Amino acid sequence: MDEDLGTFDPNIPEEGPSAPPPGWLDVVNGYQGHGGGAEGDNPLYPPPPAYNPQPELNRNTSVPEVSSKPARNMTFRNIKPVVVYRYWLETFTETRTSAWESEPFSGQTVDGPQYGVSPPPWEVQVFPPQRYSDQVQKTRVPHSSFVKMCHKCNGVGRTRCTPCSGRGKKRCTHCHGNGRIRRSGKSTRCSFCHGRGRKICSFCRGKGHRTCSVCNGNQNLMHFIELTITWKNNIDSFIPDRQPDFPDEKFSKVKGDSFFVDENQLVYPIYGFPDQEICDVSRKFITDHFARFGSSSRIMQQRQTIELVPLTHANYEYSGKNFDYFLYGLENKVHVSKYPRACSIM
Repeated sequence: MDEDLGTFDPNIPEEGPSAPPPGWLDVVNGYQGHGGGAEGDNPLYPPPPAYNPQPELNRNTSVPEVSSKPARNMTFRNIKPVVVYRYWLETFTETRTSAWESEPFSGQTVDGPQYGVSPPPWEVQVFPPQRYSDQVQKTRVPHSSFVKMCHKCNGVGRTRCTPCSGRGKKRCTHCHGNGRIRRSGKSTRCSFCHGRGRKICSFCRGKGHRTCSVCNGNQNLMHFIELTITWKNNIDSFIPDRQPDFPDEKFSKVKGDSFFVDENQLVYPIYGFPDQEICDVSRKFITDHFARFGSSSRIMQQRQTIELVPLTHANYEYSGKNFDYFLYGLENKVHVSKYPRACSIM
């Protein structure tokens, strides 16, 4: 019965691993985090000292005497203004990681070590995006490419079809290879295999093998190190909770009036601002950002901002009862905790 399932070709190899085995790939100077294969890939490269500035001790940033100006210039009628400050800290970072990648080799140019030594991760030239915008860029490390026999098909370009074990045909699962099935006590020809007891394998269409999914039948692969550069704007913001009847999360959806912006490669804690809580948070955020990003990423720029977020509290009477609502943000959005069903404040 095995002969009916087709001829087995021992020269067609079984499918190997999709990733190269350990030790399969070369070691490239400066990229020793790669041990070959999947293990050891994606190492993170901390920036060298030249890219990593250090904050100066006991240095602070003074806020000019402009903090009350926005509030004085706003016009409110029959409503109570509430002074709300929002502090932002943005740290724009660059991170570099790498991993071995490969593509089917069909005769394309191979930029290998014969053209020079691969530059270290932080010396590979890339074009950064606009500051404070997230972006991911991938690029090949120069002179890291080489060609090697495909590890999945052992350079044959084809692999044995697993579902049919390389025979091109499979036993019919409905009649178990007998060609006939019993229905209502009678033996009838199996309609699924037309009485043959076997069916052409739908995965390989009867060939017993399939084109290698890694090299696409080219038998060889070009391996190279791909550097991934990630630019990310890391943001933290803070608003003192001074209005218990208004949900602070509403502020995240509106804009404020920026009246103080301090920008440098490293900014320093604010002092002298009338709201001491803003000064304390500035110091806390700056210390935290440097601890989180300074050792693993390149800090390219920082920006701290103080905004005045408009918030006004209005009280009104309806049917002898007192109600209130809030206007907030430059967009003048409305928040109402409860209001009369028949009344519209819009």
